[in-house]
Amino acid sequence: MLRFILSFFGSIFSTITLGVAMVALTVGAVFWIYGRDLPSHESLAQYQPPTISRIYSGEGHLIDEFAKERRLFTPSEEIPDLVKQAFISAEDKNFYSHKGYDARGIAAAAIEAVQSRGKNVRGASTITQQVMKNFLLSGDRRAERKIKEIILATRLEETLDKERILELYLNEIFLGQNSYGVTAAAQTYFNKTLGELAPHEAATLASMPKAPSDYHPVRRKERLLARRNYVLREMRENGYISDDVYEVEVAQPLRSVQNGDFEGFRTALPPRDYFTDEIRRQLTQDFGEGEFFTGGFTVRATIDHEMQAEAAVAMRAGLQKYDRSRGIWRGTGVALEEAQLADEAAWREALAAAEVSRDIDLGGKWYPAVALEVGDQSLTVGVEGTEGTGTVPRSDIKWMKGSFRDNISRGDVVLVRAEVKNGEFSHWSLRQVPEVQGGFVAMDVNSGRVLAMQGGFSYQHSVFNRATQALRQPGSSFKPFVYAAALDSGYSPATIVIDAPIEINTPQGLWRPKNSTNKFYGPTPLRTGIEMSRNLMTIRLAQEVGMPVVAGYAERFGVYDNMGAFLANSLGAEETTLYKMVAAYAMFANGGERVQPTLVDRVQDRFGNTIYRHDDRDCVDCADPNLVPGQAPRIVTDREQVMDPITAYQLTSMMKGVVDRGTASSVINLPVPAAGKTGTTNDSRDVWFVGFTSNIVAGCYMGFDQPRPMGRGAYGGTMCGPVFQQFMTKATEKFGGGPFEVPEGGHFIKIDRYTGARLPDEASGAYVVAEYFRDGFEPIFGLTYDGGFAMGSNLPLVEEVQEAGRKVVTSSGGTAVLGPKATFGTISSGGLY
Repeated sequence: MLRFILSFFGSIFSTITLGVAMVALTVGAVFWIYGRDLPSHESLAQYQPPTISRIYSGEGHLIDEFAKERRLFTPSEEIPDLVKQAFISAEDKNFYSHKGYDARGIAAAAIEAVQSRGKNVRGASTITQQVMKNFLLSGDRRAERKIKEIILATRLEETLDKERILELYLNEIFLGQNSYGVTAAAQTYFNKTLGELAPHEAATLASMPKAPSDYHPVRRKERLLARRNYVLREMRENGYISDDVYEVEVAQPLRSVQNGDFEGFRTALPPRDYFTDEIRRQLTQDFGEGEFFTGGFTVRATIDHEMQAEAAVAMRAGLQKYDRSRGIWRGTGVALEEAQLADEAAWREALAAAEVSRDIDLGGKWYPAVALEVGDQSLTVGVEGTEGTGTVPRSDIKWMKGSFRDNISRGDVVLVRAEVKNGEFSHWSLRQVPEVQGGFVAMDVNSGRVLAMQGGFSYQHSVFNRATQALRQPGSSFKPFVYAAALDSGYSPATIVIDAPIEINTPQGLWRPKNSTNKFYGPTPLRTGIEMSRNLMTIRLAQEVGMPVVAGYAERFGVYDNMGAFLANSLGAEETTLYKMVAAYAMFANGGERVQPTLVDRVQDRFGNTIYRHDDRDCVDCADPNLVPGQAPRIVTDREQVMDPITAYQLTSMMKGVVDRGTASSVINLPVPAAGKTGTTNDSRDVWFVGFTSNIVAGCYMGFDQPRPMGRGAYGGTMCGPVFQQFMTKATEKFGGGPFEVPEGGHFIKIDRYTGARLPDEASGAYVVAEYFRDGFEPIFGLTYDGGFAMGSNLPLVEEVQEAGRKVVTSSGGTAVLGPKATFGTISSGGLY
């Protein structure tokens, strides 16, 4: 009997042993099969998470940030224990004791799944397993992935310590609202640093990993509150907070930025504009898009906030002035449905969702509004962010053709600005984004540091940067490069060039360029030619010097990469960008030294190492301990000399004449010496002004994005000149200015600026100008150049052109004189005035 009993239990034991062995063998085989081709966990030791690249002003203020995943990396030692404890309590309370997976948790999850017949299936993943899932595996819920997760987790625990694993987890995990990692989430939900979080706020963040979309602080507020309180209870049970702290924290209301309880961190950031977006565009070209958006760069921009604001105001004012002079109302093109106007809550919600510009500040901030009642004498509007309704009086739209009812319908979304009288609100004023656009750039003439850039009226209306991306004809603003080539080729400001009719045979027909005034002025000095922007003189001069030489100069200054050697291009017919033109003018102002324009002073990587610095000059005395206090160190530059300094000064002096008595004299009046050149292309399709003082160069252009005539009276001097004047008035107040530096190696000779004749040293008067000539070079006065062109005997005179017109009756009943139909020979290419 005893033998039978022993045999029976022996069989059972053998069966159990064999079963255990088989199970162990099966499990081992499964783990061996799934563990063969797993990704390497060792790469996590060198892992660098994608982080935000941030842009700072020269004063150290954060002005923009770029990222695909909004993450602010924080080392483990800088993450407060409170935050770590909250996440450990919520996700893995045995984190510090297990070896990568929690067997008890897995068993409990399995039992719960069986009991609920598959309805309640939870992962039971440890923090280590979640790290492996987030970094190396997919997020699908399959047994195969879970097995791989456990294998990798055990391997990772052998490679990294607990704090490094927790660091990876807390910086990588997605917590909703495009926030990755606890630091970014704390800023997104509470606008706080990690060290400023209270226990209930840390518990709120720890509630998110389970399903951020299911725990939205506004839409799922009650669910998030319950989860937060659960995390607080776990923290109490794990000994991380006391009972008293728990009672205080669990009683706190659920507050967040999204619920309006805190001001959002983005409100401290200025709206994105053309300047920072251009930095993004240029750095993605230099470093690659992936590296810029994930590399955690710290970028120090060259922007001067005061000057940037002034540039925006000046440019917008100029564009608006032209737009209002046309008297056409276009509005925003956005309208609300009648059903959305039924009650105030409905139209406010719809208005908030309307895609219109909200970044415009011109005479006050512009606000979106919806037209609620359209009357004869007034317009009733509901304004975003303002209680009740407001009124626009009929007197406000005197500039507009027609009445309110002719231009606006109920439901139209418009832009309005508050009008203030005697310090009190008066009424709302209708505003619109002009159809005409333009660009503005200002930079330091010596360093090329861009101080301000405006690429259009409103970045939110159009992100296309017309300062750097728009290719436009510079017109007469290109002429200084023709004159620079001539001055370096032996000509002088006193050289006489014939201003007379020209006719040129081209494959397209006979070309007969003209001056803007439609008149000819005979023999004229170069100075007067550039001051009064004479087209025919410029063409003859370009022909004398040779267009290949002119093209070479334009390419040397960076205006073009490969300029066509055609005579029409001497008048600015070939397209370029405002950015390149302003940088080229900076070289006139600084004595002819190469300037590399930049929007960035320095770029540092995530570790603080400088990987780019614009200023590569050698500061000889910066490390000298014996440098006398207050004495500036010696800075040595090896910049290329692209133009002879004397030529640069001669050209600067001639362009100073443009401002003093030439085509820009009526609009430019600064307290310091200034020089520049206007530019207007055929039919006023593009208008320019580029000018400079001794330390700042700035340029403006205006035109329709799809080039078309802007009408009579549209000139570079009248449209862009006032923009330059307004901006440079503030710039000179801040940066000063002085006389243009006269280089060594020359001497002054007085000449008659009308005839080019030499005058005695004691001569004075409006016709007298002192020109600078090279030492050892004795100019020959009286020589006249015609460019080799014959004087066409059959060319029409001014009177003949006018007489060829015909009188017609206009639509309004008036009369007007129309000229004859234009031919190729009567159209002037490039610059006019």
